[in-house]
Amino acid sequence: MHYFVYILHSPTKDKFYIGYTSDIKERIIRHNQKSKGFTGSTNDWELKYYETFDHKNDAISREKQIKSWKSKIKIKELITTSDL
Repeated sequence: MHYFVYILHSPTKDKFYIGYTSDIKERIIRHNQKSKGFTGSTNDWELKYYETFDHKNDAISREKQIKSWKSKIKIKELITTSDL
């Protein structure tokens, strides 16, 4: 099993969301279903970036690292350097 750290962007909110999952396709679908929570108020979340990990703990560590940046500029730089 693989784990993914991903970054979504909502054009409506102009916000990024960072998370991790073992099923990236299903997770994006769930983010785009209106519900409670940070991503629930809009359904236009687009995948902008992801990384793959063999171990859940590595994915969680990377997710925490990216979230700790608290910088749109740094997140945008990471996205622009990817091949996605």
